[in-house]
Amino acid sequence: MTRDVLVPDDTVWTVAEAERFALIIDAADYFRLAKAAMVKARRRVLLVGWDFDARIELEPEGQTVEGPNRVGAFFDWLAKTRPDLEVRILKWDIGILRSLGRGETPAYVLHWLWPRGIDFRLDSAHPTTSAHHMKILVVDDKLAFCGGIDMTMGRWDTREHREERHGRRSPRGKPMPPWHDVTSCVSGPAARALARLAADRWRWATDEVLGPVDVAEDPWPAGLEPDFHGIALGIARTLPRYEDRAPVSEILAATYAMIRRAERCLYIESQYLAARRICEALAERLSEPAGPEIVIINPETADGWLEAKAMDTARVRMLRLLKEADVHGRLRIYYPVTARGTPIYVHAKIMFADDVALKVGSANLNNRSMGYDSECDLVLDAGADPDLRAQVRTVRDGLVAEHVGVPAAEVTAALERANGSLINAIQALNMGGRPHLVPLEPRELSLAEELFAESDAADPIRPVGLRRLIRSLLRRAPVRRLRRRRAATGRSS
Repeated sequence: MTRDVLVPDDTVWTVAEAERFALIIDAADYFRLAKAAMVKARRRVLLVGWDFDARIELEPEGQTVEGPNRVGAFFDWLAKTRPDLEVRILKWDIGILRSLGRGETPAYVLHWLWPRGIDFRLDSAHPTTSAHHMKILVVDDKLAFCGGIDMTMGRWDTREHREERHGRRSPRGKPMPPWHDVTSCVSGPAARALARLAADRWRWATDEVLGPVDVAEDPWPAGLEPDFHGIALGIARTLPRYEDRAPVSEILAATYAMIRRAERCLYIESQYLAARRICEALAERLSEPAGPEIVIINPETADGWLEAKAMDTARVRMLRLLKEADVHGRLRIYYPVTARGTPIYVHAKIMFADDVALKVGSANLNNRSMGYDSECDLVLDAGADPDLRAQVRTVRDGLVAEHVGVPAAEVTAALERANGSLINAIQALNMGGRPHLVPLEPRELSLAEELFAESDAADPIRPVGLRRLIRSLLRRAPVRRLRRRRAATGRSS
């Protein structure tokens, strides 16, 4: 049974017109375009993020936009050269520990906390261990960027993901791995709605109410061609329960709706694959005799030791679930690599249901993104409009083309030859000697890994206290259950 994708107060918070809506693939373009938009700002720049690194360069391989190139110096310059401009930055408070861990000195961090024309705040308005994961940049309430890219270390890359790029280095010169990411840019009422959401985040964190601003100038960056004009765009959120704020799970509802909506194909790019409820919905579609193909693009492994322990072990269990349900052979899960075989880290969070619905934002397919962290996704429903559906296909085919190292037109042609089967089109185009996709297979888990995956300590669906988190890790029931399962299958620990 299909379900409408844009339902206010259900699958989305609100629906608003986007005068222009553009998908921006990979951070090299995003950093440059965001800088160009902020240069045009007159009244307010509001950046809400999970992470933020003042040391990185926005254009590390050659500057094309005026103003200093390092993020911190650029925001300083904006504030000093435009006295009427409000520059406000809101960063997840626990993320400050990541800043120190990756090499930002305490003096450097304190420099950013000291008021001097930039209002930089740390956001602690969240449950214990919850993350503020939205990534929103608003310029004069007329333009907003929303997606999965943070202005931080290791994100910069181009769509070619070539080896040994000079620009893909840490502030201290360390080479960084190839990185695939997606964000978006909107204007019109949809941008004003995102501005209201960002202002809400600011108010929750600071108790300060930001009124709307109105300017005549258009900050849309030159060179950014919109993919869509004059469309209805839904804004979906995840917000955990906190103090007197009720929980919000619009992104979960929108994801369900898109899974049910698909007839031919679900194409998903996500950093994680760990949300059991979502995977059960996917498994249900796989079990249908005439259900859709499902193509999922993940990274080879999660970024960071703890993430790998938590998300990779959970992913193994979800892979087992999906493969068991794939009785009709309609599932493919890949990770992308360069022509040399270097894994490309997938940080994108984007989903397509056929050529009808598109969802892009900050939410991963894990429990945290569906109920525990704060997230924001944009949702488009093309309906029966042939022009809109053709443009949705163009965006999707371009993403697939990036992963198999061919022009987007070749993906479109391969789909036509394959009678619309994305799996067969990828199989026909996927080959070594250029960027390509590698099948992701589940591996065996140790008893300790199975136990960690059984607990909800690292990836909870709802806010919990520290006491419950500790109990979740130490509880004995999963241990007994896993030992019985291993004894039954003859596997050792």
